[in-house]
Amino acid sequence: MSSDPQLTPFSYTVLVLVGDRGAGPHDLVQMMRRGRVYWSSSESQWYAEPKRLEKLGLLRSRKEPGRTRARTHYELTDAGRDALRAWAVRPAGFPRIQNEAIVRVLAADLVGDARALEGLRGMHADLDAIDAALDAAEAEAARLPHRERYLRLNHRLARRLVDAHREWLAEAERELGGGAAPPPEGAAGRRDRR
Repeated sequence: MSSDPQLTPFSYTVLVLVGDRGAGPHDLVQMMRRGRVYWSSSESQWYAEPKRLEKLGLLRSRKEPGRTRARTHYELTDAGRDALRAWAVRPAGFPRIQNEAIVRVLAADLVGDARALEGLRGMHADLDAIDAALDAAEAEAARLPHRERYLRLNHRLARRLVDAHREWLAEAERELGGGAAPPPEGAAGRRDRR
């Protein structure tokens, strides 16, 4: 929890992603798409929060040329760095988890196992998309030597989360489907990529 009531966990996420080299809202949205396994917010929040942080004096902006119009590029201020330093030493809690799939399993007694299972199976495509995004993020990490070590550490956690969800989904398919679930298409060999 933030000791500054004006700063939220999302505020710190934006400050960290702006980082030493700065970033524009479009860059933040692209990072969010690649890293949605870590943090997910609406795209509009990634555009609004930097403006708010600039008003608080934690970021400053400048205009840079874009393809069709000037783009805003944000950079950390000294106050932004100070806020990050103070935040970094506070104990991190267990991550907040909002997992719709878990709620669908809980709804099975209300809607029936088959209906719950039908909705759960859509997760396979999402997990495949996250795997692909992590592949792209791995390639991007090599282009960011100042953050590569930290990005790769986080990517290893993300791979474990995806694997855990795949295993849980297979278990849910067996349990709700009344038998052994076939492995999802494309799931074989994922662990070998790491």
